[in-house]
Amino acid sequence: MNLHKILNTVESLYYIKTEIPHFRPGDTIKVHVKVVEGESERIQPFEGVVLYRRGSGLSETYCVRKVSFGVGIERTFPMHSPRIVKIELLRSGKARRARLYYLRKLSGKAARLTEKETGTNESGSNSIKTTQEKKSKTEKKDSPEPALSL
Repeated sequence: MNLHKILNTVESLYYIKTEIPHFRPGDTIKVHVKVVEGESERIQPFEGVVLYRRGSGLSETYCVRKVSFGVGIERTFPMHSPRIVKIELLRSGKARRARLYYLRKLSGKAARLTEKETGTNESGSNSIKTTQEKKSKTEKKDSPEPALSL
């Protein structure tokens, strides 16, 4: 075995977390971070919009932006850091870009992204549907079906 395969095996067995929810840029998440102050240790939540995800494997990172007291705060977290206790997906935002840097210039209601609606499909699994897809499905159901002639 070469060294690269050995490193990937060790990373996947011991360091890479498997309980991370699937999230994309535009989603609002809450990251619970372990903060050490002196000898005490506490968990501090950081809630905001994901601006980007970068890298892969053990070196994957993501940036979360929130506005606190009128000041924008961006924080980059390593995906598989032992200081991250858990990540909660609060809502899925509809974004058409992989890097949402344009949100830095916006403030207030302009900085909000439209929310994707979740539902179940025919197989029973959860899927994310946009509002526009739901409208197009209801329009198809309301249109009369053509009569069959024999």
